[in-house]
Amino acid sequence: QVQLVESGGGLVQAGGSLRLSCAASATFLSINVMGWYRQGPGKEREVVARMPSGGSTIYAEYVKGRFTISTDDAKNTMYLQMKNLKPEDTAVYYCGMIVGMGGYWGQGTQVTSSS
Repeated sequence: QVQLVESGGGLVQAGGSLRLSCAASATFLSINVMGWYRQGPGKEREVVARMPSGGSTIYAEYVKGRFTISTDDAKNTMYLQMKNLKPEDTAVYYCGMIVGMGGYWGQGTQVTSSS
């Protein structure tokens, strides 16, 4: 069982920045895929960015150039740096990881970008 805990959400004005954190209870050496996802009001959950182990990060077109994934392997923590936030980025953001045959989600953190 892997536990994921997100933090860093909040309310910002359009054009602002936030950094989300996702602390994992498992070492990153055991993780196959990690990523960030979001679910806006009345919408389906969608991918923001995915980083397969040993592979290149894939960003959704709607965040490319504005959002960046990074990791601190010593802390088993993944980050999502978000810049130039837009009102349409308003959503609950989730980190997700695949470890072996299991998939895990964090509890989500609210990000609100006001116009």
